[in-house]
Amino acid sequence: MKKSIVSYLVKRFLRFDKDQPFIFISALLAFIGITLGVMVLLIAMALMNGFDKEFKDKLTVMNYPLTIIPKFYGAVNSNLLMDLEAKFPHLQFSPYIQSSVMARSGSRLEGGYLFGVNLEDEAKVNSVLAKAITGHTFKKFDVVVGKTLKEEFNLHVNDKLMYIFTNVEPGGLSVTPKIKRFKIKSFFDSGLSAYDKAYSYTTLEAMQTIEHMASNEYDGIHIYSKYPRKDIEKIKKVLPISVTIKGWWEDNMNFFAALEMEKTSLFIVLMLIILIASINIISSLLMTVMNRRGEIALLLSLGATTSEIKKVFLYLGIVIGITGILAGIVFGLSGIWLLSTFDIVSLPKDVYPTSRLPLDLTLHDFVFIVAGAFGIVVASSYYPAKKASEVDILTVLRNE
Repeated sequence: MKKSIVSYLVKRFLRFDKDQPFIFISALLAFIGITLGVMVLLIAMALMNGFDKEFKDKLTVMNYPLTIIPKFYGAVNSNLLMDLEAKFPHLQFSPYIQSSVMARSGSRLEGGYLFGVNLEDEAKVNSVLAKAITGHTFKKFDVVVGKTLKEEFNLHVNDKLMYIFTNVEPGGLSVTPKIKRFKIKSFFDSGLSAYDKAYSYTTLEAMQTIEHMASNEYDGIHIYSKYPRKDIEKIKKVLPISVTIKGWWEDNMNFFAALEMEKTSLFIVLMLIILIASINIISSLLMTVMNRRGEIALLLSLGATTSEIKKVFLYLGIVIGITGILAGIVFGLSGIWLLSTFDIVSLPKDVYPTSRLPLDLTLHDFVFIVAGAFGIVVASSYYPAKKASEVDILTVLRNE
């Protein structure tokens, strides 16, 4: 019986009242505000997660999951490489020699890094390079350059590209920089223009010749790992003190910290939309209470309890809020599907790692948004419900 009374009154109070249309309009505005708030929050969080994931995927490849670096000259060599390969057979290793260079085409110069690698080994740790070298045969002084550098210098396959090395060698009474022409064999596209402009790859033998390094010495070792944060601790335990190891995230810690702060700030700001919409719930319910004071007093005098009256207005606010949340979820998920399925919005490829909007709504964010919106709705409904249960029967009926 109690449930039927509460549900009957909730349905009755939700109807449009010709005498008091503003109450219905206020409730409708609350519904629309909550719907928009939830919808925008879902899409915004999906976008933030998508960009975060896209940048992590790209940076993991180009920065490499793990990298071993020497503390002293000659500390990274073939003996260390073989020892690591024997102890960690589930990981992929690629030794490299690195040099700062200036790429020159005509009168144009671009600074960057030239990596000397065993291309077969490097393809196992760098999927971007693996795609670029597929189907090509490389000679000693062949080079793979990035798409951005290709477009900037208007380069083509089999063109010659001059590299000026930062280290110098004596020549008579002066010192001159090392200069070497490489033959362009292929191009790679990582999706990050800064890396596509700065990074180039050639053979390990070419860099050993230019840098006058022994065939068993390297500048470092790139490592591919599916779980770099776990593997880095295991590798640290077996490394000699002459070398160190770093993870890809160590070079990008500030960047991802800024992304996380932006995501948190955006969540708080957009949650304010729902909070503002909930004010309409409060005003709508308070106006309903004031308009229905006589009916409430009559119900109380006929035996209805204050708890039942409180439930009526609490449920009334929750119904408005939940329908708004459900509508927001439907529109939000539909928006995410539309944006991810169709190229409605295109991004500049030279600025972002992808030309399409990356969307990735996690279950954690979804639950947090819905729970936060529901909490605001319940809190907004409680005060009017409490005021309704405190109606003074004698005073109201005497005035009526």
